[in-house]
Amino acid sequence: MPAKVITISASFGAGGSIVGPGVAKQLGMTFLDRIIPATVAEELDVPLGRALAHDEKASGLIARLIARLGTTALPYGATPVADTQPVVEEDVFREHTEEVIREVADGEGGVILGRAAAVVLRKRPHMLHVRLDGDQQARVSRVAEWHGITTDRAAALLEEADRARETYVRHFYKADAHDARLYHLKIDSIAIAPEACVQLVVDAARSIA
Repeated sequence: MPAKVITISASFGAGGSIVGPGVAKQLGMTFLDRIIPATVAEELDVPLGRALAHDEKASGLIARLIARLGTTALPYGATPVADTQPVVEEDVFREHTEEVIREVADGEGGVILGRAAAVVLRKRPHMLHVRLDGDQQARVSRVAEWHGITTDRAAALLEEADRARETYVRHFYKADAHDARLYHLKIDSIAIAPEACVQLVVDAARSIA
């Protein structure tokens, strides 16, 4: 049977928020990205921004990275939320995020971008785990071009975003986001055009054992 859930892990500038929706559209699946933190915020009965941060006294970097990962208003990146007051402990955030991911897997399925979903669902059958990455300087150039910013600014954004995403996986799951063993399919989504990346993932999802 085709994959019930497709998880996509993507470096900043690798096009996860382009490839993910494209895959979901072709397969008639729900794309889940901003939906997840919004659902967590609703479950915790706090504003979205506050659901994406925890006590900065405990770990300022994790608080900031959770806020950074909260929304993805730009095609290739993440924008920080305005309200990130420390009201949610990191383990509470993680547990509720995992609950939402598992509910997706138990229900109709979908395409999940980020949230360490490949780690959370690694033992589940009928999952397809995908990693998108590419040359760092090429990703910098892409971000600069797409968002009309200088390469220096793009490089700074990329460094911060990559560090945040990798730290999220390492901090909560003691895993390396670059570990090939976490994924069925790794794609250089800089060298390969987005539409071709979408087709590669779609074909893999339809053939998953």
